[in-house]
Amino acid sequence: MREPVDLRRQRILAVLAARGPVRVADLAQELEVSVVTLRRDVEELARLGKLRRGHGVARPAVPDAAAPAGSAVPAGVPAGRPAAVEGDTVGLVVPERHTYLFEALHGARTVLEEAGLRVALHITPQAGGGERAMAERALASGVRGLLLAPRWRGADAEEGDHGWLGALGVPAVLMERRPRPGSAGHALDSVCSDHWYGVHLALDHLLSLGHSRIVLAARDDSPTARALRAAFREIAAARPEVADWAVTLSAPDAVPGPPGSRAWDPSGLADLLRRRGATAAVLHGDVDALMLVEQLAEAGIRVPGDCSVVAYDDVVAALGSTPLTAVAPPKAEVGRAAAELLLHRLRQPAGARPAPARRIELLPELKVRGSAVPAAAGAG
Repeated sequence: MREPVDLRRQRILAVLAARGPVRVADLAQELEVSVVTLRRDVEELARLGKLRRGHGVARPAVPDAAAPAGSAVPAGVPAGRPAAVEGDTVGLVVPERHTYLFEALHGARTVLEEAGLRVALHITPQAGGGERAMAERALASGVRGLLLAPRWRGADAEEGDHGWLGALGVPAVLMERRPRPGSAGHALDSVCSDHWYGVHLALDHLLSLGHSRIVLAARDDSPTARALRAAFREIAAARPEVADWAVTLSAPDAVPGPPGSRAWDPSGLADLLRRRGATAAVLHGDVDALMLVEQLAEAGIRVPGDCSVVAYDDVVAALGSTPLTAVAPPKAEVGRAAAELLLHRLRQPAGARPAPARRIELLPELKVRGSAVPAAAGAG
């Protein structure tokens, strides 16, 4: 027997009264009607002034009408989901041409849209200072909060951003960025991969295969790159199994300044491997790693026959002619966790004492493929 229209619409209003804004698609599934039917109901109820519509979300007629803690949920209303955040927009500020962070962006978007928020993407150009301009543009448009991943190609750029990041005036969460301890940005909420652990995974895997002479070829133009270089030096120096290690650049544009700011030689990695007798390398990031593997082949060094390789990022590492074993930071999970932190801030009652800042680290994992094999007898 078909449910009467009036009863179904009462149930819709009951859901909104109990939980606040809800996605139309989710509401249709919960009430076991088609999206088309539910949309007609929402349109009619909006016309009557009993609810508000916007961006695929049905909202209570009165803002912030979600039920207070401990209130009863009306019969027929599915429970178990957190109250949605009242509408409006959240800004996401990420650098252009940064596939790694785009995965985090998509993770954040899913969480925010499920909460009834519209997401406005602001992509910053490579020119210095772009993040501040984009953040100010987002704030001028009226966003309620921000998720940010500043480029921070060098330590000076990072230091220069700490002041304005600490004075945004709206809840903000950093993604894959960890401000310097004691800086103005230190008290911001942040979610970051534990890159020390990622380097540990790479080195531990190579050492388990009998490699003891290992080179890191890494970028030096982002907080992630600098974290990897520092972690590699620390871990390699502390592990007695490492007989020799060295660090070099992975690409001509891998430094904060313009190409050529620091010495770069395309044959540098091959020469370094031969000079140090190294049989393994950790390469950051994926695109640079794939290009370096080709350059090693041209120099007569086969991967993995002569040199085992672990890439870092795992965005495209699996797509090489030799699929690369890679450390995979939890990119999408970083975005989701950052969005959840932001929602936690946005759901705080007006005038309430701010919750303590939260700093979350998520562990990467190792994806074993075909580019790292046991060291040859007498090598490594």
